[in-house]
Order: sequence, then structure tokens, then C-alpha cells
Amino acid sequence: MTAGEVADESAKAGVTPSAEPSTHQLRLFLALSEELHFGHAAARLFITQPALSQQIRNLEKRLGVDLFERTSRTVALTSAGRALLPDVKAAVEAMARLRRAADAQGRHLSGQLRVGTIGAEAAMPHTRAVLQALRRQHPRLEIQILSLNFAAHLAALYRQEADVVFLRPPVPDDIELHHLATEPRVACLPSSDPLAALPRLALAQLNGYPVVDVPPQIPRVWWNFWAVDPRPDGTPVRYGPIAADMEALLHTVAQGEAMSFLPAAARDFFRRPGVSYIDVDGLPPCTSALAWVAQNRDNPVVAAVRQAARSLPQDHARP
Repeated sequence: MTAGEVADESAKAGVTPSAEPSTHQLRLFLALSEELHFGHAAARLFITQPALSQQIRNLEKRLGVDLFERTSRTVALTSAGRALLPDVKAAVEAMARLRRAADAQGRHLSGQLRVGTIGAEAAMPHTRAVLQALRRQHPRLEIQILSLNFAAHLAALYRQEADVVFLRPPVPDDIELHHLATEPRVACLPSSDPLAALPRLALAQLNGYPVVDVPPQIPRVWWNFWAVDPRPDGTPVRYGPIAADMEALLHTVAQGEAMSFLPAAARDFFRRPGVSYIDVDGLPPCTSALAWVAQNRDNPVVAAVRQAARSLPQDHARP
């Protein structure tokens, strides 16, 4: 007997279902159809046997058919019960899918995420990949991109003007990082300097060259790395003019007032008249990272972007 024939038989018998069955009752039916024992099914469902019996009777009344043949010793599905079993399974599975979809929608964040970037980090493939993953996972989340200068990119985190920042480490200990990519550093020299005509340099060849400095409010741990201070051979670093952002730094270099070390990506993103980029042997690479203040790591929007970053392949290297 098919499910349609069951309905026809109910109609012929003058039986009118009293109400739609509940998903809970359908689940009880499935459990009993598998166990074929009221006691075992009740124990599996963590309900009493009388409660299970009552629910099955109510379900049969709502459907207008007997689902089980009961004796003092056995429980068996009726022909109607066997016919309806596939549809009951499909209905329960459909409700489970609906519940999962609703739960996923409920986990989608709304509101605003403020994302700081420094230099060309907003255009980097790893940054774009993280933000694309975040948009897929939380389509209702508004993402605001903030372009930050040297002085502001860490201060924005501390002042809670940015929830996360895509930046170049190192950072102070109270800022946490998720590593995204690694690439070489290069020397940024005035094009008029004789060393700019060479294909490669040794780091020692740049000893004595003044290095662009940054404003004093910037944590020194960050700029010491970028200035390669101290130098491996102990040569002291001499600092030149202060630059608060990338354009000021490039202008200072183009004017021949100082040099700097930058990520190799600067060749593509910061081409400027009067500025040359040279490979340097013995210069440790740099990294890109997603950063947030440690005490804010469990903030919902911060946790969401951290999860998006973790969902992507790690440790990309730029040639």
C-alpha cells in the first residue's frame, strides 16, 4: 500500500484527520518503527512508556490510520505504517535541514566591522581572501575599511577605532596576530644613488645610510624591525627625517634625504619617480598579519574575522 492509498482508505472509511501531526510525534513514530518495542523505544527517547503509547495513539488519530499492530508480546508496523514510513523520514529530515539553516542564519552577524589597513594591505590577496570569506559567512555584516598611517594603525586598535587591522608585524605583546603571508624585504633608495644601479646589495653596503624615522608615538619595536636596528654586525643605525605615512616616506627617499626597507610588494604598489627598489642579501623577510587587541579577541565581530582568516590556507609566500 502506498501513502496515497492510505489516504484513500482513510477517506473511504469516513475518517477525517483531526490535525496535522507534529514533528515530535513523527520522530516518536520513527523510533518505534526501528525498535518495535515500546519499552525500548521509550528508553531511547527518554520518555515513559505510557507517554509514548499516548503520543502514538494521538498520531494515529491525526493521520486517520493505524500505524502499528500491538499484541501483548509483539509490535509490528501495519501496511499503512510501512507505506507512510518513507514520507515520515523525509518530513523529519526536511525539518532537521530547516532547523540547521535557521540556526546558521541566526549565527550570521549584523552590524559593522571596522577594518584598518596600512600601506597596501587592503589590496593584498590574503586580505581580500579573508574579507571575501567573511562576507560569505556573514552577509549581513557591514565592513568598513579604514586606511591608516604609520602612527594610527596600532593606535586605532587601542582606541577601539578599528576592530582589527591588517598590518606588518612586529607588534607589542598586548596585540595578538594571525599570520597571513611572508615575503622578502627590499631596500628603498633614491634612484640617483649609485647603489640603486646594482642588481643586488649586501646589507652591510647600506651601513651609514640614514633611515627614514617615524613619529615617537609609534611603538619602537615595530620600527626597529623595519629599520633593521640593530644591524647584524653591530653598526649603529643613523636616522633621518620623520615620515608619518607611506607617501611622506617615499617623498623623503626620492629627495635623497634617507632610505628605507619595505616589503617587496612595494615594487608593484608604490612606484614613484626618483625611487628604486633593490634586493638585499642577508635581510630577513617580513610578514603580513591580521591583528587585534588581546582583550577584544572574543568580541563577536573580531571572533568572526578571526574565524574567516583561520578558514583559509596559511603561510602564503610571495616570490
